[in-house]
Amino acid sequence: MSPIVKETFNMIEMLPDKEQELLYEMVKRFILAWDPDFTKVTPEERERMETAEKELENGEYVSEDEVWKQLGI
Repeated sequence: MSPIVKETFNMIEMLPDKEQELLYEMVKRFILAWDPDFTKVTPEERERMETAEKELENGEYVSEDEVWKQLGI
């Protein structure tokens, strides 16, 4: 993870949940504008994103430790 991504992540984490959701939607729109067909991600990455979106919609969350473990960091 790049330093700017780490710093951005830390700043977002300070926001209340409602603002985090708003920011998530904004970032999602930027990404869709940049890559509307998600061609810049692998099929596996896209599948993981879709799964994560469904989990968020269902109120399912993964612990921060599990995220870092899955990323191998």
